[in-house]
This record gives sequence, C-alpha cells and structure tokens, in this order.
Amino acid sequence: MYFSDETVKKIKQIVSEEFLDQKNEFNPGVSPVPVSGKVLDGSDITNLVESSLEGWLTAGRYHEEFQRGLAKYVGVRNATFVNSGSSANLIALSALTSPKLGKRALKPLDEVITVAAGFPTTVNPIIQNGLVPVFVDIDLQTYDINVDAMREALSPRTRAVMIAHTLGNPFNVDAVVDFCKSNNLWLIEDSADALGSTYKGKKTGSFGDTATVSFYPAHHITTGEGGAVFTNSPLIRKQVESFRDWGRDCYCETGQDNTCQKRFEWQLGTLPRGYDHKYIYSHIGYNLKATDMQAALGLSQLQKVDRFGDMRKSNFAFLYSQLEEVDGIILPTSTEGSDPSWFGFPITLDGSASGQRASVIKKLDDEKIGTRLLFGGNLLRQPAYKNVEHRVQGSLDNTEKVMKDTFWVGLYPGLSETQLSYTVHVLKEALSQV
Repeated sequence: MYFSDETVKKIKQIVSEEFLDQKNEFNPGVSPVPVSGKVLDGSDITNLVESSLEGWLTAGRYHEEFQRGLAKYVGVRNATFVNSGSSANLIALSALTSPKLGKRALKPLDEVITVAAGFPTTVNPIIQNGLVPVFVDIDLQTYDINVDAMREALSPRTRAVMIAHTLGNPFNVDAVVDFCKSNNLWLIEDSADALGSTYKGKKTGSFGDTATVSFYPAHHITTGEGGAVFTNSPLIRKQVESFRDWGRDCYCETGQDNTCQKRFEWQLGTLPRGYDHKYIYSHIGYNLKATDMQAALGLSQLQKVDRFGDMRKSNFAFLYSQLEEVDGIILPTSTEGSDPSWFGFPITLDGSASGQRASVIKKLDDEKIGTRLLFGGNLLRQPAYKNVEHRVQGSLDNTEKVMKDTFWVGLYPGLSETQLSYTVHVLKEALSQV
C-alpha cells in the first residue's frame, strides 16, 4: 500500500461526493441518441481510484473477487477474467484443443458449426486454430441459429458448435444442447451480448462446455476492455487459464508460488526433471490477462447488472409497443422459453421498405440517432474470409436478408423515454418516405 488507510478513505470520500452525473438535457435533433454506452456512478469511480491507490496493477484481490462474483451470478463453478470478449472467445475454443483433454481434443480440420450472420470473433477462433467453420443460416425475428440447418450440417468431421445469443436473445438452448450431447460435440456458448438473459430460468453462459461474455463499454456491464470465460469442468478451466497465461503448465495465481507443492519435482516434455514448473509451457498460449483496476470497475458494475437488465427490458418493451403496428418492418421475437436482456433493438425492413435501409438509417443519423448493422452481415462476403477453408450447409437466405435489410437501435440504460420516443418518431417518418 502506497497510502495510509486514512488518506485512502479521504480520497474515496472526495471522489464519491464530487462525482458528476453526466446526463444532460435532451435537445431533439441536436443531442445524440447513442446506440450503446457505459453507465457509471460514483461507486464505480471510487473502486477504480481505490484500486489504483493500492498500486497492484496486474491481477490482485479485485480480480479474484470479481471472478467469484461473476461465477456465482451466472451459476457456474468458475469464471476466468481476460482482457476482452474476443480474447475470451479465443481461449474458450483454444482450451478445447489441449492434448490434456485426450481423444476429445479438437484437432486441425475438425469442423465447427456456426452461423454466417454473426460477429467475426465468434468465428475467428475456429479459423485461428486450424479448424473448419461450417456456416448455417439463422431464423428471422430471433436472429439465432436455425436448428434444422444445424442438424443437417452434421458430418463425420463435426466436433463442436460455437454460436452466440444474438443481441442478447438466447438461442434454442434445449435443441442445441441436445444436439451436442447426442453427437458428443463441444458447445462453445458466446454470451457476449447476453449477460443476465435467461433460458427456462437459467442464465446464459451456464450451458456451454465453455462460455464467454464481453465487458466492452457497449455491453451490459463494463470493465473498459475485458471479458470472461465460464466453465464447470476443473480440467477445462486449467486449460483456459493456461492459454490466457502464456501457455504455462503452472496454475499458481499471480503473486503465488508452489501451489502444487512440487514446484521443482515435475518432469514434462524432454525437460530435465525438477525444471521450475513456473516456466514449463504445455500450450502455444498468449498473455490475455486483465488488470486489477478493470476488475475493480467490474466488481462495482456487477452490483448493478440486474437493474441495468430490467431497464433494457423496459426500454425494449417501450420500443416494441410503439412500433408493432408500423408497416414495412419485422420486429424481433424472443426465443420461446427465454427472457432476454436485450443488447439492442433489431429491425428488419420488409415489403415496400425492403432494400431501403441506407435511406432509413441516413435519416436517423441526420437526427443524431445512432444505429448499427447486425454485425458482419454474411461473413462470407467480408474480404477477410475470402480464402478461408469452410463449408456452407443449405441456403443462407435469411443471412442475406439481414445483410441487406436489418439494423438496430439502442435501448441501453443510459437512454431516457424521451430519447426513445424521438427514435420512434424519426423512424416512422423515415419509413413513410420509402
């Protein structure tokens, strides 16, 4: 500790008392309506300041407490905090390539079923590990994987399914889990957009062999940059941590030594017996650790996640009620049995409005209302994937529709009903002109 307890107490009190709420008066057409954003209060900044005053910049006490709190919230045995949701996806899949998993370990050219209408970092780890993505279509309205296409994509080379709960809407968990169990497949569950969403009463992130979440400022809670991997298997957790921590075989926490009580007794590979276990590497890994300051912010944000989720649901319900009678659009539908904590409000243009997305979102943009597309659209049309080895199962008609006609608007907790009402007003006006 670099400061006395009394000094730390005084600084925290000043920070808490002087924190200024950033909400300003909304001026339609002039003030922005962001599509997403962070929502911070004095307790968040206080935790950041206290962590920084301790001077422990890598993983420390906040890190451990945040991981425990996350695991308890999601309902899993373990949570591994990393520096981004993309890193979480990378090691959630990479861990399943570990030789320590025996015959079930994923090997180059094994196939992994995923969707073409997704975010790149749900697919990239498949390619980066020398595996073959098998792309299938989605269902319109839920925007999640079409389970019939998933079943038809099965081949003798299929070893895993890696998919996301799109915009926070849980995929058909029963169908996906049953398919994976029946065919001895790994399930990697990307819950980046869905923290707090539930399927039949269980939180997303608790269904996969590995699962992930993102804490980028746009998401349900934030650590700035950050993400996590969820696991129930102690064996898989060790591989997740190894890939996060340079690929080392040692599983000591930061600042600890000799957890195994035989640090100088191991003999692995062709190393001499007794080689320091802290410097034995079992995987081609990375350094994807997050800082204690990020964890401190996450710990504070985690106390608000349910309140944030309730506000997202309320904002979704408001937008839906205002748009359900509007012609020319397809509104989103929750997956049966689910209770989504929506990340955004997706809208697909249809009928006479189909093909007019550019003019609609330009009108919204002119009025300072933020929009986003459904991520990469059809990823196979993206330049990065031009020469990637892959397989497509069935048609991608809905993926093509989404690429051409879908966008989403914001509903995060930082938006007021006035801002949402203005979004509806401008959207209706834009649709009346196409």
